[in-house]
Amino acid sequence: MTILVTGATGRIGRHVIDQLIARGADVRALVRDPATANLPTGVGIAQGDLFDIDSLRGAFSGVSTLFLLNAVAADEFTQALVALNVAREAGIERIVYLSVIHSDLYVNVPHFAVKFAVERMIEQMGMSATILRPTYFINNDVSIKEVVTGHGVYPMPIGSKGLAMIDARDIGEIAAIELLRREQSSTPLPLDHITLVGPDTLTGADVAGIWSEVLGRPIAYGGDDTAGFERNFRQFSPNWMAFDMRLMAERFQSEGMIPAAGDVERLTALLGRPLRSYRDFATEIAA
Repeated sequence: MTILVTGATGRIGRHVIDQLIARGADVRALVRDPATANLPTGVGIAQGDLFDIDSLRGAFSGVSTLFLLNAVAADEFTQALVALNVAREAGIERIVYLSVIHSDLYVNVPHFAVKFAVERMIEQMGMSATILRPTYFINNDVSIKEVVTGHGVYPMPIGSKGLAMIDARDIGEIAAIELLRREQSSTPLPLDHITLVGPDTLTGADVAGIWSEVLGRPIAYGGDDTAGFERNFRQFSPNWMAFDMRLMAERFQSEGMIPAAGDVERLTALLGRPLRSYRDFATEIAA
C-alpha cells in the first residue's frame, strides 16, 4: 500500500515525506524533475505534474492514500479538481487535503476561495478525507529575516487582530499522522477537518517584540500598509500573486487567524508534545 505525496519538494511536502519515511511508510512523490528532487532514499519517484493527465494516472496507479497539496498558482483550482477526479478514477479512497483556515471568511482572497471550493467538492462527492486548515506558516518569515536583522523592522502587515501562526514542521508531522491513520484503517474513514494553529496568537507588534528580545535590540513593527506590501511583493513575484497577497494581508487585519476553543489542545495531544512557537523559530534562525 502506497502513499502518494504531491508538492513533495516544497516547504510542507518535504516535511510530510520525512515524517512518513521515519514511520516506515511506503511513499511515492510526484515531482516535475527527478534529477533535482533530492528526496530521501526509499522514496518512489513519479515524474509528472497536475495538468498532465497521463502522468497523473501513472503516478496514482497502485496508490492507496493521497496527500494533495496545491501551490498558490493562477490555475490552482483546476489543478486541484483534476487531481481529485483522477484520484477518484483510480479508486483512491483515502485523502488528506491541505486547505487553509477561515476560507469562509477570506472570501475575496483568490488562494483562499480556491480552497473553499475544493473543500466543497470533497464534501459533496462524499470523499473520505481529512481536510487540514492551517494558519499562516511561521516559516514564511525566513524570507524577511534580512529586513528584520538588517533594517530593524518586522515588515509583514499582519495587523492587530492576531495570527495563530504554525510551524511547517508541525504541519508536516500532523499530515503524516493523518495519512497513516487513514492508510492503516481497514475501511475508509469519515470526513474530518482539523484546524492547524500554533500555540500563540500574535499581532504585528507581538512579533516585533519577540524579535527584539531574541536579537537583543529594538525591532519595530512596520505597520499596516498593504499597498506598500503589494509593491514590494511585485519585485519577486507575478503581479496577480502580489495582489492576492495584499488581499490576504487586508483580511489578516480585519479578521485575524484565531483558533477555536480546544484547537491547540487537540494538536498537542495529536503530536504528543507542545507545538513549536514563533519564539522557537526566531531563536533558531537568528542563531
